[in-house]
Amino acid sequence: MSAAICRHCSHSKVNRPRGLCWSCYYTPGVKDLYPSTSKYARRGVGNFTGNAPLAPVPTTAAPGTPEKLAVLEARAKLKQALFHPADARYAGDPRPHEFLKARPAVA
Repeated sequence: MSAAICRHCSHSKVNRPRGLCWSCYYTPGVKDLYPSTSKYARRGVGNFTGNAPLAPVPTTAAPGTPEKLAVLEARAKLKQALFHPADARYAGDPRPHEFLKARPAVA
């Protein structure tokens, strides 16, 4: 079994994460070129650091429905908060409609 070689320089042995050698791993910008190979790495849409802005409108879709899952996916892609305080909590919940009626009209 041979030692793994650096994915960037192809010269040194791998001794850092992402399949990189020490020099390449700590060279500015190089580490960003290679995704993490860790099974514990954050993956998927919506994994970002920071406070997400609230979605502009609540959803009328009930929790657990395909419609609600589509809304959550769209919000994650837009880096918005996944849940709105006025989101429907059950089928037929009037909360989202009341929120939209109380909202001032934008000209």
